[in-house]
Amino acid sequence: MLNEPRREHICLSPPSERSRREFLIAAGATGAGVAAFLIVGCGDDGEPDLVMLGYPRQRIAALSELRQGEPVDFAYPAGGEQNFVVKLGEAAQIGVGPEEDIVAFSYLCTHMGCPLIGQYKDEHKIMGPCPCHFTTFDLRHNGMVVLGQATQNLPQIALLVEGDDIYATGVIGLFYGAGSNLRDARVEVRS
Repeated sequence: MLNEPRREHICLSPPSERSRREFLIAAGATGAGVAAFLIVGCGDDGEPDLVMLGYPRQRIAALSELRQGEPVDFAYPAGGEQNFVVKLGEAAQIGVGPEEDIVAFSYLCTHMGCPLIGQYKDEHKIMGPCPCHFTTFDLRHNGMVVLGQATQNLPQIALLVEGDDIYATGVIGLFYGAGSNLRDARVEVRS
């Protein structure tokens, strides 16, 4: 083994012939490529580079009707998923509106699918603790888990504001128990 020549490339041989090291390098390269593909950015024209195709565009609320700290419920994308939109009162990652403080998420905990309805805490801008296993999510940071058993962020609903109207335009993440949020959804990166 020590006298073998160093390989300058990875040969994608059948799995039974692939070494553990080759497999890990290939898996890491694939993961890095997927991560680079999914990074959200804006082009020179200010339009998002990441576009979610196949999701319906649905009006979910009006800016003028939102009150800070009061979640507004809506169903999206297929009508059965329970979601909420809330004005946090401080800027959030991927927030929309004049103050970039409006965000929307699924009501279902990513750990076991328990409903989080009634668990929003405006003082800390969190959803939770989940009544089943106490997971808590930070809504300022893309629904990130801050405490508890869940290992994934709350699915975030992509929003668009036009005038006074707020539209749901896609979902970032999977709803609890779903293999796909939509049958025909796909992601396209604009160049």
